[in-house]
Amino acid sequence: MVLDGLLAHVEARQVDIEIVIHETTWLGMLAHADFPVDVVVLDLNLNDGIPIGTKIRALTAAGAATVVISRHADAGSIHSSLTAGALAFVPKTDSADELISAVRTVATGRRYLSRLTSATLDGQQLGRDPGLGQQEQRTIVLYAAGRSIKEVAEHMGTTEETVKSYIKRARRKYLQIGVDVGTKVLLRRRGINEGWLTPE
Repeated sequence: MVLDGLLAHVEARQVDIEIVIHETTWLGMLAHADFPVDVVVLDLNLNDGIPIGTKIRALTAAGAATVVISRHADAGSIHSSLTAGALAFVPKTDSADELISAVRTVATGRRYLSRLTSATLDGQQLGRDPGLGQQEQRTIVLYAAGRSIKEVAEHMGTTEETVKSYIKRARRKYLQIGVDVGTKVLLRRRGINEGWLTPE
């Protein structure tokens, strides 16, 4: 329905954009005879198990600029998309005119950030690195993703006490840069903001 709505809007406005491919799946687009194209409007969550970063890097390698659209307009989703190489991120709460502006801009090789996207990024302290060790990072990713202490320990092949120690150290390091991740909810929220967890 989203795709049909966008197609109808573009065609009704008779804008200077030619729609070459309209597919609802990633593999369907790649297999299309007219791929690659100049600009791809890519939904962040196609629920196909392929990471968004992998898709964006593949499109960049093929010579296509990427505009990511998503119902999730959190800083983590925006940041991870732009870091992977997307030139624009447009929340689905924005107007179709905003999307058309993004497509026109990235077609020239320039980045496009809507007012909402810019405000979301400006409101986050994404550049501050707590300096976590590899095992500390791995532990909090598993824990914040919903696993119990026992499950994390089993997955990592270590003890529950060691897992608790990693989590405690990670929380202390975050606190030192002014970020409170003292609960599982706050830890998960931080993970989404930083891009190492994806919203469900």
